[in-house]
Amino acid sequence: MSAEIKNDIEREEVHRTIWAIANDLRGAVDGWDFKNYILGAMFYRYISETITNYINSLEHAAGDTSFNYADITDEQAEFIRHTMLTEKGYFILPSELFINVRSKALGDNNLNETLQQVFRNIEDATIGTDSHDKFAGLFRDFDVNSNKLGSSTEKRCQRLRQILDGVAEMNLGSVDQHNTDALGDAYEYLMAMYASNAGKSGGEFFTPSDVAELLTRLGTSGKTRIRKIYDPACGSGSLLLKAKDIDGLEVESFYGQEINVTTYNLCRMNMFMHGVPVDDFNIQCGDTLINPYHWNDKPFDLIVSNPPYSVKWQGDANPLLINDTRYSPAGVLAPRGKADFAFVLHSLSWLAEDGAAVIVCFPGIMYRGGAEQKIRQYLVDNNFVDCVIQLPDNLFFGVGIATCILVMKKNRTDSRILFIDAGNEFVRSTNNNRLAPENIARIAGAFERREDEGNFCRLVSVEDVRREDYNLSVSTYVEGADVRDRVDIEALNLEIAEIVAREGELRAEIDAIVREIEGAA
Repeated sequence: MSAEIKNDIEREEVHRTIWAIANDLRGAVDGWDFKNYILGAMFYRYISETITNYINSLEHAAGDTSFNYADITDEQAEFIRHTMLTEKGYFILPSELFINVRSKALGDNNLNETLQQVFRNIEDATIGTDSHDKFAGLFRDFDVNSNKLGSSTEKRCQRLRQILDGVAEMNLGSVDQHNTDALGDAYEYLMAMYASNAGKSGGEFFTPSDVAELLTRLGTSGKTRIRKIYDPACGSGSLLLKAKDIDGLEVESFYGQEINVTTYNLCRMNMFMHGVPVDDFNIQCGDTLINPYHWNDKPFDLIVSNPPYSVKWQGDANPLLINDTRYSPAGVLAPRGKADFAFVLHSLSWLAEDGAAVIVCFPGIMYRGGAEQKIRQYLVDNNFVDCVIQLPDNLFFGVGIATCILVMKKNRTDSRILFIDAGNEFVRSTNNNRLAPENIARIAGAFERREDEGNFCRLVSVEDVRREDYNLSVSTYVEGADVRDRVDIEALNLEIAEIVAREGELRAEIDAIVREIEGAA
């Protein structure tokens, strides 16, 4: 057995254990509501272990090999507060570390208040520093006084103890030995499981890992360095973080915006859990289409996004939007009830001249008329559309439709558009279809080669697209493979002739039997 296969087996075993613990802890609390507690506790453990290991390494390097930050007093720890806020972006007192709070939890009849104060202190410690916006409100959804945890303080404290114990029992190794980001991997796994089991409400905040890998492969093709990656509807950040997993690719900084506060908090935690330094990410909360936060950070080398499909927005009900520099070049706004192209135009506007925007889209925007057709015309006539890919159905949690991918670039030298029909590139899973490595490789390979390939992909001229009234549906240009069983006509005729002959024989036998019966009568 290869080391890689062995590691995968061990990783899956850890995943199963983690999910079993999370399920046991949940009790009567709905899984989707409970995610904030289990993921929040994992984050609390992570930052506690990370800062402890960091301080210990400094002391050990200075010669005090027996030093352990978790064992010193809060008063003694104050000497390193400023250094930690400068170098790590946060600070936790020894008494408020996960390991110490958990060890005293059994005798703490006010554990809910203890945790509330700990979380407040972690957030307040960053006030006045550059990292304050990374921590402000971060534990807001870890509601220690919620009736979902129990009807009384005693019951809530009991459930909180169980959560701390369960997260502590997760076999994730020591922080100082993390080469494969074990805690971050476990955190990502749990988010995927919660999204899968929550249906549509969960799927809105999480893009499956296989789809994220495809989008990132498409956007980083031929590149070894991305200065700034951005997602205007970043959800929990899974798309942004996938770029960290691409071999040979260096990503300097991560940017995103998310309208849902709970999901925004998950995204910030996810950045920390995957080891992104506090100075290297900037995640904001708000409506990207109306109030974007990253005007001073654009343009972006890579934009990857899976925005919400056909959501409502202000559109032409807001007379100021037609003059917004993100939307005005198209001369028309996306329809009020279908904001899809608003996200597309926003991304295009903030894209670097040599960058790529890779966006998952609702298929209807590729062929519908009206304002959406005019926006497609703008994109095609200005040579921004590089590729359109039809994806299989049922790839996303709670979304059964077959979506598509739009790849846009500026300063293109090739005026042709590549259309790829990847509708059959999937493997069946329990609840959803998924993209296997070979599916991703085939799609990414066709994207890089940009050559006609039978019923799979085709390069199409702008003139041909114009003749189709700027229809960008893949099926318009790539004829699907005929998957019907082929019929051998000659063999079929012979089989029919044999059936007819046999029918004649049977009829003759029946007639003879009838005559015999009549004669006997």
